[in-house]
Amino acid sequence: MSVVDASFSDTLLNSEHLTLADYARNFSNKEIRPLAEKIDKEHYYPTELIKSLSEMGFMGMTVSPDYSGAGLDTLSYVTALEELSVACASTSVIMSVNNSLVCHPLEKFGSDHQKENFLKDVASGKKLGCYCLSEPGSGSDAVAMTTTAKRTDRGWLLNGVKNFITNGKEAETAIVFAIVDAEKKHKGIAAFVVESSREGYQILKLEDKLGIRGSSTAQIALTNVEVPEENLIGNDGDGFKIAMTTLDAGRIGIATQALGIHRAVFEEVLLYAQEREAFGKQIYKHGAIQDYIAYMRTELEASRLLIRSAALMKDQGKDYSRAAAQAKLYAAEKCMEAAVKGVQILGGYGYVSDYAMERHFRDAKITEIYEGTSEIQRLVITSSLIREFKK
Repeated sequence: MSVVDASFSDTLLNSEHLTLADYARNFSNKEIRPLAEKIDKEHYYPTELIKSLSEMGFMGMTVSPDYSGAGLDTLSYVTALEELSVACASTSVIMSVNNSLVCHPLEKFGSDHQKENFLKDVASGKKLGCYCLSEPGSGSDAVAMTTTAKRTDRGWLLNGVKNFITNGKEAETAIVFAIVDAEKKHKGIAAFVVESSREGYQILKLEDKLGIRGSSTAQIALTNVEVPEENLIGNDGDGFKIAMTTLDAGRIGIATQALGIHRAVFEEVLLYAQEREAFGKQIYKHGAIQDYIAYMRTELEASRLLIRSAALMKDQGKDYSRAAAQAKLYAAEKCMEAAVKGVQILGGYGYVSDYAMERHFRDAKITEIYEGTSEIQRLVITSSLIREFKK
């Protein structure tokens, strides 16, 4: 049994959660780990793994069975996602985006038509989804987007460029945000379901990234893309609310990805510290290394507690926005700190690709950036606290 299996936060889980964790861990060890190096080095999209995850019900874990989902709770989702993230961050983010950024808004805000015609395929894994919010000139400041949506007698006409779109190359279903009335600012944004097969939908380029290299990140152009009225999600001023609510859910997933990378670093450090000798003894017997290991493990557990608490709040129907931001902020920053320490502990071996530590180091950084930078998480947390204080 792994040293991280026994967890204080397991008290939040029931027997079904623990069984799912074992199932996901066994799959990850048997199927994902052997491919992780290939996925990273060759920028290899793991088609066979995504197919297996679809068959396991992992691509729409919290979606109702009425719409081809697994019907599980958010605690189940983060429990499974952690295990995948330990093995391969690229694979886990493909799953995370499909669940959190595509299935979640379609189920929460979508019409019956959209659930029947789009959500079913995405939740079952028959089709992959992506989330198109960021642009070359707007990331955290979503209101600064320039993509437009104009009404026509046949529906809507979309024009603009979306940037850093995870799953962008493979996705067949996109959630696209666009300005319908710039004067209304955040109240003038709309959300649409857009099929990648529509005329004018084009992948401009694929990014060559530092980490998560098996997950495609695309720049997508929308040039006079026609979508029917029934592809509008909610009302034409609901886009900003949909985007922010979706990101709350997404942050729980990215926090979990950070937790998984952190755990992968920790497990490799623990193994190496028992095998490597320096000055006549195993390096874990040196005080400096003991400090690193102790804090790394403590921060790992703290991250998991924050994540599972946020997931539980979501499952209970509570306002979990601040909890999700706290989980992502802490888990991402502690993941990056652990990766830096991991490379330091392994020394030269941590700096070469013969060891997985180098990959974990590169994968860790993005968790502090996408689905809201650490600076944005601090803003969300502080704004929430001030609002409560003024009540």
